Amino acid sequence: MTLGAKSLALCNGEANVIFNRVNLAELSVLDVGAWNGFFSFEAKRRGAARVLATDSYCWAHPDFQGRESFDLARSALGLHVDALEVDVSQLSPKTVGEFDVVLYLGVFYHRYDAIESLAKIAGLAKHVLIVETHLDLRHIKCPAMAFYPGREIGGDDTNWWAPNEHCMNALLRGHGFAEVEISATPAARYNRAIFHAWRSTEARLRPLSPADRLKANNFISKTANDVMRPFRSHVGL
Repeated sequence: MTLGAKSLALCNGEANVIFNRVNLAELSVLDVGAWNGFFSFEAKRRGAARVLATDSYCWAHPDFQGRESFDLARSALGLHVDALEVDVSQLSPKTVGEFDVVLYLGVFYHRYDAIESLAKIAGLAKHVLIVETHLDLRHIKCPAMAFYPGREIGGDDTNWWAPNEHCMNALLRGHGFAEVEISATPAARYNRAIFHAWRSTEARLRPLSPADRLKANNFISKTANDVMRPFRSHVGL
């Protein structure tokens, strides 16, 4: 057993932000990019009738051993959570069905086809889609998204994108979600956020309080700042 990249306290804190305002009783939950299944198991523990955990990259990668970790945790916890190894590009109502609640946590920015993949995921959510993602360009007050062609973020060449909150809000509303609530995350108060996109608020226990909303911030990563420097010089900024 290892301590992992996140502490149990941090994982529980994130779970509270994700789930505390959602009544999961008798609902179906799809966890896209489940990895070791922490949030899949948490959804089941909180009363979800059915949970389907899906992954591809982390379950197939020999270094991550995500599927082995998932199976071990499922056995130890004794929770009935279905599992399907499938890529995001293959998800559709025909392949997995529709779910009351869809989790898309820490996946959006790892997809080179991020906007197309989000469209696929959005079509699976009947009540709420919950997205957690890295943010950048928060100083820009209109929809914008940074692209990282290499290992600029965390030394990881699968970190491709970082929207600002305005961009993610617009993308989600464009897929028919009537209300989008944006929360700060326990770990990173300025460059990550959790989005609750509500198609229907039937399962919502209460609205997001003003105190828990993501606060305005002029965060811009060093990478994005370096990329924008020539343009600032050109326009005299």
